[in-house]
Amino acid sequence: MAFIALPDIKDVDDYTRRVFIASKAITGEISETARILAVRPDIMKMTNVMVKTLLVEDTELERPTKEWIAIFVSLKNGCAVCVDEHKRIAKMLGITEAEIERVVADARTADFPEKERLLLNFCLKIARDSYKVQREDLDSLRDVGYTDSQLLEAAAIVGYFNYINTITNAMGAGR
Repeated sequence: MAFIALPDIKDVDDYTRRVFIASKAITGEISETARILAVRPDIMKMTNVMVKTLLVEDTELERPTKEWIAIFVSLKNGCAVCVDEHKRIAKMLGITEAEIERVVADARTADFPEKERLLLNFCLKIARDSYKVQREDLDSLRDVGYTDSQLLEAAAIVGYFNYINTITNAMGAGR
């Protein structure tokens, strides 16, 4: 149970109520993270724009890659709620339970194609040590075919998960 008082669907504004209803229709529930964000509808709106832009819409990175980034970063940040949610989404995308559990056991040595493994390791590096990124890190990713736009997208997804993991953990979701 979260560390803060969470609003009930009957106590929220129209925008938040629509978000809750849509969320429940898709997932069967209103997540504790959504209810935490509902404390501040302005923050919820901003967060939903990021989710839509980075995770829902088709972009330059494939959806499974985005879910792996979500799982990798959330694992690194100790956000069990987010790990579980993105494991569920990964399964919806056709990733098997066995594949997911191998990654959860040891993300750095998981069996990915070389190109994807390099990107995911880059994402792990920037999740906590973005100030240590060097031009060579990006050059090695360009050498295997990633564009600057894809690298920016990956960094933005990492940034989003650092953000939402912080909120989820700090407000006590899932505890």
